[in-house]
Amino acid sequence: MPALPSLLLAASAAIILCLGTAHLWLTFRGTALHPRDESLTARMREVTPRLTRQTTMWRAWVGFNASHSFGAMLFGLTWGYLALAQPGVLFASVFLRGLGLVLLAGYAVLGWRYWFSIPFRGIALAAALYVAALIAAAA
Repeated sequence: MPALPSLLLAASAAIILCLGTAHLWLTFRGTALHPRDESLTARMREVTPRLTRQTTMWRAWVGFNASHSFGAMLFGLTWGYLALAQPGVLFASVFLRGLGLVLLAGYAVLGWRYWFSIPFRGIALAAALYVAALIAAAA
């Protein structure tokens, strides 16, 4: 049976993994991440960013959403694996512990500032579990 710090950190990682997976699903299925204004969607499919004419704002939007999802999923899978299969590596590494904390703090700031309540609350819970894991590991 894994120790309490490992379980807490794995729960934190699982939340982020679930949020990332749900976001990826919504990126490619349905219209939940589409603008409510269909004319805006149509314009996004036509207009190119100033950076390049090789894509459209719509294609960039889909790509940004998918890559954002991959990042959350990577965090969830990696930190979840480390917490359960290699806790000695994770909890002994100041770099890995700090990196995870910085990532969750960054996601929390983005969630609070730019997103909506569901991802923000999920990230806040994941961050609280992560901090609880670090405290339990230090005790």
